[in-house]
Amino acid sequence: MDDDRPDVLLTGLLFYDLVLTGLGKPPAPGEEIWTTGMGCGPGGIANLAVAASRFGLRTSLATVFGDDLYGECCRDILCDQEDVDLSLSRTADGWPTPVTVALAHGTDRALVTHGQEPPYSQDVLVGDPPTARTALVHIEAQPRDWLAKAAAGGTQIYADVGWDPSQEWSTALLDQLALCHAFLPNETEAMAYTRTDSAVAALGTLSELVPVAVVTRGGDGAMAVDQTTGEYADVPALDVEVLDATGAGDVFGAAFVTASLGGWPLAERLRFAVLAAGLSVRHHGGALAAPGWYGVDRWWHSLTDPDLKRAYGFLADRLPENPGPPVAYAPVTPPARQH
Repeated sequence: MDDDRPDVLLTGLLFYDLVLTGLGKPPAPGEEIWTTGMGCGPGGIANLAVAASRFGLRTSLATVFGDDLYGECCRDILCDQEDVDLSLSRTADGWPTPVTVALAHGTDRALVTHGQEPPYSQDVLVGDPPTARTALVHIEAQPRDWLAKAAAGGTQIYADVGWDPSQEWSTALLDQLALCHAFLPNETEAMAYTRTDSAVAALGTLSELVPVAVVTRGGDGAMAVDQTTGEYADVPALDVEVLDATGAGDVFGAAFVTASLGGWPLAERLRFAVLAAGLSVRHHGGALAAPGWYGVDRWWHSLTDPDLKRAYGFLADRLPENPGPPVAYAPVTPPARQH
């Protein structure tokens, strides 16, 4: 019998992203800088939704769209172009879709956002969560009721966490890992929440709290422990030129879930996630930088480096026979409305 459950359940805040690249240097007060690159499109939780959908996962997204141009644009892209199920999402009258301007410089970026608190909470949007194979979630200090319901219903929870602006890094947040199958923080977050002084030590602590612990390390790659299989893996990052790092962590998470649902060994799961994230930073950020199977397939078949050929040799057996059509990257201006 076919399993018709969503592969991934997502909820969170959506943004309309405008990403500027090629600044040369950060702007100073009173200064105007002309950029050489720009891209726009959905961001925020849409990063995960598009990344997952482009890997062929049935993706269900519960979010809020404003009843404005930005909300309409994001909804059209997610539903019509990227095949994301929006049946749990809502459009809010009179509420402006949050808009973020990202100034990408070097391997990092500065963000300026206009927005308001959404009129519907995650718990209201999701309600009694549909049974899904996995949920990719961003855990916060205040636990969400829907998360416990989803875990109790058999959904495997893959979680990440964000920067704590208070820099208190309350260890109480880690209590939520009892609901999770996997936890994927970056090394700064992992060390701060575990009160350790190295990524290795943080991983060791986290591996005692959650079945699958992953620590991402940016340009240094990623490491992980899977207590369910007894595996440990530590893989390097790809040597790529970074155009914009926006959303790379989300692409990593979606790729890791994809490989996990495929039952791949831990080292392959980690290499695949590092590869997908590395391919994404070569394009303007937000959701539309995600490579999907098409991008991975194209990279593999153009690869000439013998060391990478060996390291990623597993892709020869993992890539789908049909990787799908070319993905649509972020346009400079929003697409024209279809009437």
